[in-house]
Amino acid sequence: MEELAYKNDVEAVDALAESYRNLKAEIGKVIVGQEDVVRTVIISLFSNGHSLLVGVPGLAKTLLVSTIADVLDLDFKRIQFTPDLMPSDITGAEILDEDRHFKFNHGPLFSNIVLADEINRTPPKTQAALLEAMQERSVTVSGTRHLLPKPFFVLATQNPIEQEGTYPLPEAQLDRFMFNIPLDYPTYEEEIQVVKATTSNLKQDLVNIVTAEQILFYQQLIRKIPIADNVLEYAVSLATKTRPNTAKATTAVNDYISWGAGPRASQYLVLGAKCHAAINGKYSPDIEDVQAIAKYVLRHRIVRNFKAEAEGITEEKVIEGLF
Repeated sequence: MEELAYKNDVEAVDALAESYRNLKAEIGKVIVGQEDVVRTVIISLFSNGHSLLVGVPGLAKTLLVSTIADVLDLDFKRIQFTPDLMPSDITGAEILDEDRHFKFNHGPLFSNIVLADEINRTPPKTQAALLEAMQERSVTVSGTRHLLPKPFFVLATQNPIEQEGTYPLPEAQLDRFMFNIPLDYPTYEEEIQVVKATTSNLKQDLVNIVTAEQILFYQQLIRKIPIADNVLEYAVSLATKTRPNTAKATTAVNDYISWGAGPRASQYLVLGAKCHAAINGKYSPDIEDVQAIAKYVLRHRIVRNFKAEAEGITEEKVIEGLF
């Protein structure tokens, strides 16, 4: 057992922080820049959460996910979401075998890391097939429940600028994602490095850094990390402030938000803050750790009203006003 390798939780947190540094360094051999994105994805993995990567084409969203899969000793499957994709194409289906018996044929969802590429290109019925998998870590087909392997992560990508032929994710599905992570263009210097690396024969050999057993252990460790009452109350308060026409709602929320974040946001704020503290070598999170991951947790859980859209008020601007 991995747990026996550490004398106490303090030593285990130190090991988690070292694993994070090693992961970041190995991923950095392929992914140039995007440090905030890499850190946030790793936090979601260690916190047993899913992430949605949002960015325009060409920002290496798919490459980032496949690189993370390469440095983790985990099974990896990629699903290209298309308009004609059916739920059974991802979950699997019962088939008639040679002996004329029905058996369940596993779909690509039965993997440790699932890349749901361009998830908004498939119709709602296929998007909804992910709901049980993301929440319950299982798939039910013909009344039989099939457990997914552990650990299980969905890392989805989405292009925000294309509208034709896309199906926006409903709020219920967005809420299943721990983080909504935006990707921006690289800097001029970073783009020079990218072009140099991708227009030559140079190929980086990546090594496995973390095993499935270690990830499962780290997920339990994150939950064991203590958190002060005032920090937990701050996290819950942050989520409740996003709900318009409630006692804690700010003026900006009442003016610009039609729907706020639910209790799952409070849970992810606490788990994310614990993990953010741990990867930075701290043994308990503080308010700064909550603030560091708040935008990633809240931006896809609040719905702007028409007034906000008309005045160009973004979710990020509303969230900044909550701190």
